[in-house]
Amino acid sequence: MEPQPATDNLFFIGFMGAGKTTIGRTVARQLGRPFFDTDHEIESRCGVRITTIFELEGEEGFRQRETRMLDELTQRSGIVLATGGGIVMRPENREMLHSRGHVIYLDATLPELWRRVRRNRNRPLLQVDNPRARLEALFCERDPLYREIAHLIMPAHAGTVVQAAANVLAQLGLAALLSAEDPEAQDPATHD
Repeated sequence: MEPQPATDNLFFIGFMGAGKTTIGRTVARQLGRPFFDTDHEIESRCGVRITTIFELEGEEGFRQRETRMLDELTQRSGIVLATGGGIVMRPENREMLHSRGHVIYLDATLPELWRRVRRNRNRPLLQVDNPRARLEALFCERDPLYREIAHLIMPAHAGTVVQAAANVLAQLGLAALLSAEDPEAQDPATHD
């Protein structure tokens, strides 16, 4: 068994469309913890969408911003963080994630990911002639990196969002910490 990090941070990683933000936000709400999303934080600070950053600075410029944001956010304590799908491409990002929190990889199949992202025009890496082939190539490149740093691998699309969040908490042994002020967190039957 791999040693767990000495922190209470929870970091969600995985491919675009895996549900990192949705499930991460639900976990944060259930635990009564602050939630952050690296992409949303970058957009908020820059005042523009990720697609605009890609257009103006290219992928490398965006990745530099992403690394700075990750470093800042992962130094906090007691947070839940959803990361961008490509954050694992830089070794320093993988090290920060793995050493500063519990890393949960939301594992999804290529057909499910394609179904979720194929019409989304806010995915700059898929704005190419053959987006499905690009998705497959990115997945093959990133999947081993997600697995390399994950402390926990969970299916991304099993049941409802609340059920997926409850599964994550149970696997991490955190189900007992559910916020008593959130009755919906206690009863998955309240969501479909």
